[in-house]
Amino acid sequence: MTDSQLAALRQTYSQRTLTEADVQPHAVRQFRTWLDEAIAARLEEPTAMTLATVNEAGQPAARVVLLKGLPNDEGFLFFTNYDSRKGQELATSPLAALTFFWPGLERQVRVEGRVEKAPEAVSTDYFQSRPRSSQIGAWASPQSQPIRSREELEQREQEVVQQFAGQQPLPRPPHWGGYLLRPQRIEFWQGRPSRLHDRIVFERVGLEWRLSRLAP
Repeated sequence: MTDSQLAALRQTYSQRTLTEADVQPHAVRQFRTWLDEAIAARLEEPTAMTLATVNEAGQPAARVVLLKGLPNDEGFLFFTNYDSRKGQELATSPLAALTFFWPGLERQVRVEGRVEKAPEAVSTDYFQSRPRSSQIGAWASPQSQPIRSREELEQREQEVVQQFAGQQPLPRPPHWGGYLLRPQRIEFWQGRPSRLHDRIVFERVGLEWRLSRLAP
């Protein structure tokens, strides 16, 4: 495909509108409403979110992870290897951003906030609820570290299978667990015609959420 063909690709958004009267006064509860609608619409991977972090040199990095909870409507819960690149960057700078994109509803949500580790009991409960193969994978993979080959990874997997033969659930690896992003800013974006999209943003002020509209 040529650059001119790429530049000509566009989608007109016209399904819905978003007004200040449409949203709840609590940003995370409003997010939960939109997430429920995305799930009800049977969108593919509705809990997928882009997680952006930054290292100590200021270099940003982004990857897609899955949302696994909204505990007490106070934050966004996800799980990973603490020794991975994102884990190392969160240890250096606990500020991060999330983006959800639901093209089937012509919506996106942008979240910014501070990240903290989830309680160990939360991490253990979730880890041991995962399929056994996923538990084994978490032990076997030195996430984000160089490996020599696919065969090395599969060998590590077999070693873990043998190590924990007959044991279910597996213990949670000490290097694996949850993070909770506590939002300070959440933007709800609804696609509209002529690129005049609706953008409603919530910003945390103390214990309250302050709402405003942004130009598209």
